[in-house]
Amino acid sequence: MTDPTLDRTELIGALSEQWDAIAALVADLDEDRWHTPTALPGWTVFDVVAHVVGTESWLLGERPPPHDPIREKIDVRALPHVRNETAVLNEIWVDRLRPLPGPRLLELYRDVIDRRRKALTALGDTEWQAETPSPIGQVGYGRFMRVRLFDCWMHELDIADALGVSIDEGGKRGELALTEFAGSIPRVVVKRGKAKDGARITFELTGPLARTLHIKVDGRAAYVDAFDAPADVEIGLDSGLFARLGGGRTDADGHRDDITIGGDEQLGLQLVRNLAFTI
Repeated sequence: MTDPTLDRTELIGALSEQWDAIAALVADLDEDRWHTPTALPGWTVFDVVAHVVGTESWLLGERPPPHDPIREKIDVRALPHVRNETAVLNEIWVDRLRPLPGPRLLELYRDVIDRRRKALTALGDTEWQAETPSPIGQVGYGRFMRVRLFDCWMHELDIADALGVSIDEGGKRGELALTEFAGSIPRVVVKRGKAKDGARITFELTGPLARTLHIKVDGRAAYVDAFDAPADVEIGLDSGLFARLGGGRTDADGHRDDITIGGDEQLGLQLVRNLAFTI
């Protein structure tokens, strides 16, 4: 059965809107605001946008700019938050773009997303479905683009949070991004949250991306439509907080008043304290 969330036209449209949303957030920043720290280790608002420029440029087959010999060269592999080769490449792109002023980075950003839009629009169905390496392994190119949408959506949240700006976290692109994000949660509740076999877990999400997620651990964890017995734990929280916890942008103990836990409180706390799986 075809996954409707991987529809080529809809997903390309959502990605395009997502790129525009990031551009709108930073369009009027002065140089100081460009360098506002974010929740991501070592990265400012400038660095987050530079990261998106780097990733989309890489997808066009481009390499990072050469290192400026006047600047001290840093060993990105030695940075404490760099844990794999993807992170190494991300940091190289960010570091090479850092000498630019914010408005020039925004020009590069707009140029690369325009070229990416054209490249995506030119893809045929065969190319959209072709297997390709991605941060989540070998998947179809369409699935990879849903991962890109999730990544860019999360970075919009990063920028907005850093700048203290409220944004609309819902809509079609939010729905698609949360679908990608939520696909990892069953694995996370077992691997990181240590939910035991037989556990029945419900996440009741409120806010702009409200939904109910039922997870049953039966040999492996998976989503189910309903349980045949009451849930062991029911966890209620806003969809935005859910995404930020899973993205490692914040911690559950700092938001205890925003999280309700019914049933096995110890299990619930164990799960929300260990939701982070991507940063």
